[in-house]
Amino acid sequence: MHPNPLFRSEDRALLEALVDEVGFGMVFAATPDGPRVAHVPLVPTGDGAIQFHLARGNALTRWLGGETALVVVNGPDAYVSPRWYADRATVPTWNYVALELEGRVRRMDADGLEDQLHALIARNEGRLAGDQWSANETPPDMWRKLLGGIVGFEMEVLAWRPTLKLSQNKPAAERESIAAGLDAAGSPALAQLMRTLGA
Repeated sequence: MHPNPLFRSEDRALLEALVDEVGFGMVFAATPDGPRVAHVPLVPTGDGAIQFHLARGNALTRWLGGETALVVVNGPDAYVSPRWYADRATVPTWNYVALELEGRVRRMDADGLEDQLHALIARNEGRLAGDQWSANETPPDMWRKLLGGIVGFEMEVLAWRPTLKLSQNKPAAERESIAAGLDAAGSPALAQLMRTLGA
């Protein structure tokens, strides 16, 4: 989390929307083998927890149950050039949106894992145009075999640490100039967030 309080938010609905929109993150934990990270799809439960799954052979799988972990969700980010400032006698920076979630992890049972997968499929298939794919299209024997290769987890989020670094420390006209520069440089999502959240 960035130390500048201008770049923080207490808007829990916004933070949960970020997790839902991005839908992917990194799980970090200390293990007896050293620190490890896994990249995972995320499913917010709507009640302060997030779910994810790992391959059974992942270096974190056997250590996570009952432990505290850190999940990081990254939103858009981009380089900010001093050429977009009124006074160019400064240095470059980086604008970004990121969220750190810390909490206790529990291993899910098979039914919970299956529910997680169906929620993940429904959310992501619903975002695509055309006919949606259904898990029912996978032969049951294949589904069971693939399901046996992964382990589900749920983390009760005890700490939400966001950074929404969107040039809030700059005057409105300069923020718009930076947003326009980001648009032109191919970072429209970050520019839009600057216009809607950074004001």
